[in-house]
Amino acid sequence: METILVLATTETDGSLAKSAREALHAAKSLADALPGSTFAVGLIGETVQAAADSIAASPAAKYFGVTGADFSQSRYASDAAAAEAICKAARATVVIAPGTSRMARVLPGVAQRLGGRADTHVTDVDGTGGTPSISRWYYRQRMEAQLQRTQRPWIILVDPGSQTPCECGSGSASVEAVAVTLPESSRRTTVLGIREPAADAQTIRPDANLLFVTGAGWTKKQADGQAHVPEAEKLILGFLKVARASLGSSKSLVDLGGEGQDVLSFLTHLNQIGQTGSTPRHQKGLSTCCHGEEPHTVGWRFINERRAISLDPNCGWARGKADVLYVADAFAVMARVNEMLAAKL
Repeated sequence: METILVLATTETDGSLAKSAREALHAAKSLADALPGSTFAVGLIGETVQAAADSIAASPAAKYFGVTGADFSQSRYASDAAAAEAICKAARATVVIAPGTSRMARVLPGVAQRLGGRADTHVTDVDGTGGTPSISRWYYRQRMEAQLQRTQRPWIILVDPGSQTPCECGSGSASVEAVAVTLPESSRRTTVLGIREPAADAQTIRPDANLLFVTGAGWTKKQADGQAHVPEAEKLILGFLKVARASLGSSKSLVDLGGEGQDVLSFLTHLNQIGQTGSTPRHQKGLSTCCHGEEPHTVGWRFINERRAISLDPNCGWARGKADVLYVADAFAVMARVNEMLAAKL
């Protein structure tokens, strides 16, 4: 019999993020598949009552909370102490948490303290056969493995975007306070503030519904024999601003800067999608000026609806890698799209 614990941190406003609700959904599914298992929720933050109330209708038997100003910001020492205390209070054998940067940094260390094991980048949790198992991808999402462990506690970090968020009803939850006393040595790191790009300058948006991917064709010579990089930048940034899409890029485009060619000034390797880049999980994807080669399209594995714009009717996208291929000039198409979107504002 397993004791399943969902472990999450609250947002600055005291709410639960989408990734936390996804971890809750995975834990609930696992508990349903393991007869006799118990299910609890552990929350860390300055205040946790509002977050617990927002999921009060979940099947969790208990709610645990570590609260206080010391736990409002991400810090390894305080987060590790809080997570360890909650795991012990709940007597958890399986811990499921969202794979956020905050949780991924601290929970492997907590597993070591508790004598357990931790697995990251998990995309599915299953209890078929009465034994917990997980699925995760290897070799840039080319191979999927299913794993089981005998060590307990088993800490599982679920990749954000891989699960359906749990839409548990709200109510009034009784939260059991777990006391954690931090020594002064655990308070040496302080968060003075957060520096981030302006909304219009932010091009990577993991929660966006649409992934807009640019290929090297945007910087190549066009029908008039000239490259139009400034115009390309204007079109792309204009679309991102209006559509609130996330920006991706093929490796060939981000590599052009090292070859001395004209590049899109706002692109970095952080935007790279594919075998040597990231594998995002957006609902929809639109590729432009890209041929759709396998090293790039492997990064689209978790995109539900794929569309592409290319002048080549025989490109990789046309060979079953896109749901819809528009054989057209991306400059003309995106200019018209931007006009239509602007008219709706």
